[in-house]
Amino acid sequence: MIYLLAIFVPPLGLLLNGQLFAALLNVGLIVPCALLGFIFNVLWLVPSLHAVISVYMKREERRHREIVEAIERHGPPPGWGR
Repeated sequence: MIYLLAIFVPPLGLLLNGQLFAALLNVGLIVPCALLGFIFNVLWLVPSLHAVISVYMKREERRHREIVEAIERHGPPPGWGR
């Protein structure tokens, strides 16, 4: 669901994902991309792509952190590091 918000309303998707600075940067991207998007149509996609990539990277960071915490708490899995 967060990806749909990131595609259609990029700053809101980033805010709900906990990325205030990225949301502000995205608003800053929307202004020139909206103005120049009439000349270069591909620029309409830039804010949405930025939001989707940011959401994906944040989720991967969270997943990585969870794995590291689990290894620190319970130790490495059996047979790991041989």
